[in-house]
Amino acid sequence: MSLVTANLMETVKKQYGFKLKANIDAFSSLVGIQLLAILFSLNGSGSSGTFSETLSLDVTYYSADIVVIFTMIWALVTAITITTKPYRSYDFTFVTNRLSSNLSNMLFLLTASLLGTITAVLSRYLIQVIGYFIMHNQVYLTPTTFGDIFLGIAAGFLYIFCISAIGYLIGTLVQVNKLFVLLVPGLIIGSIFLDASMQREPSLMGIFQFYLMESSILLFAIKMLLTTAFVFGLSFIILNRMEVRR
Repeated sequence: MSLVTANLMETVKKQYGFKLKANIDAFSSLVGIQLLAILFSLNGSGSSGTFSETLSLDVTYYSADIVVIFTMIWALVTAITITTKPYRSYDFTFVTNRLSSNLSNMLFLLTASLLGTITAVLSRYLIQVIGYFIMHNQVYLTPTTFGDIFLGIAAGFLYIFCISAIGYLIGTLVQVNKLFVLLVPGLIIGSIFLDASMQREPSLMGIFQFYLMESSILLFAIKMLLTTAFVFGLSFIILNRMEVRR
């Protein structure tokens, strides 16, 4: 028996560093996905126009909305991927338990979400530069302060990190029983058809409005943080009940 007592924080730190290196492909795919999203964004995220007998005016709005959406999808897929058995097997190179494994996974997803958010939000300026210099469009910029950029990054991070938590829960459920691969999308699609048949507002729309229509940034942050913590906590509980090498 070893006389060295394993320290939880040290183990989490080592696993976290290892997973950053082992999952480098995830960051490579982030670059590819965001470049693809930027390509789609060059057509604009919205447009408007007006015309008269002598004048025609078309306005195209450039934003990072499409890049952020693609980044959310990437975060969801990445979170599901790290719950699969090949990735979980990496943990057994350390003296570890379910708690340290889950904590290091959460830290990895937090780092990935933060990096993805920063590059997604700042891609707005790259899109505008491409629109001006390559597509030769006349670009007019709205005044933006550092506070506006920070607020956009903070809000985007909360969304993307929460999406990654949901992906982690979905991946966890699939590891418990493969039927959840069909059950989760089935429940979502089924609820949409059920609401449509009963001629009522979709239940998912109410959930989206609860998070997206919040006017107070403080309440919004509280909602997102509590939801993320709850989803991760549920995933941890489920994984702790699984057999060690399952």
